[in-house]
Amino acid sequence: TVEKGEPFGVIESVKAVSDLYAPISGEIVEVNPDLAERPEVVNEDCYGDGWMITIAPEDDAEVEALLDASAYREHVQSRKE
Repeated sequence: TVEKGEPFGVIESVKAVSDLYAPISGEIVEVNPDLAERPEVVNEDCYGDGWMITIAPEDDAEVEALLDASAYREHVQSRKE
């Protein structure tokens, strides 16, 4: 199980190691096995083949509160400014 906002793993790059934080609370029901051999897919196709985990949510309200891709892009842009 994972808790919203808590680390569930790490991701490494050439320059850093960063925690991965759960977007919602729930049970991890699937892990992408292809990433073990091709982790670069996370950067190449994060909305497709680069998915990491599937979470069965504990609270549907947490799912409803998530940003869609467009809103997330706007959020990231606003943080850069």
